[in-house]
Amino acid sequence: MYQIRPYQPGEEPQLRELFYNTIRNVNVGDYSAEQCAAWAPTRFDINVWTRRMAQSEPFVAVHNEQIVGFADVQADGYIDYFFCHQDYQGKGVGKALMQHLLKMGRRYGVKRFYANVSITAKPFFLRSGFHIVTEQQVEIHGVTLTNFVMEKRVS
Repeated sequence: MYQIRPYQPGEEPQLRELFYNTIRNVNVGDYSAEQCAAWAPTRFDINVWTRRMAQSEPFVAVHNEQIVGFADVQADGYIDYFFCHQDYQGKGVGKALMQHLLKMGRRYGVKRFYANVSITAKPFFLRSGFHIVTEQQVEIHGVTLTNFVMEKRVS
């Protein structure tokens, strides 16, 4: 149903728009407008975002030639980005991305996957077999947000 593939250079603006719109339209159900604005500011440096994407090398979920989600997993098992398009919430995009990340992580020899998970994404990560290590308060651009360190161990 969804094609999962490595992101391609040049797709950074699409990924930034998806990131921004997901936080501003989905995460706003669990975070204040001020928190969402700090997390996904309207003004940003595209060069910084492009470098972040090049470093994290995310995978994208594509449906009808549209990017509907993206996520990454690092060699140590850290999942930094995990975002699904606002119109594709609950439609299997996250599940497809998570299955792909776990498969790729196993190729890297990862035994422990972990992430800083938003309040919004916590139920999905729990359903995906992660457990909460700790709740934490993080500061972004001077604004405090709650998230959860979550992990999943695999053999």
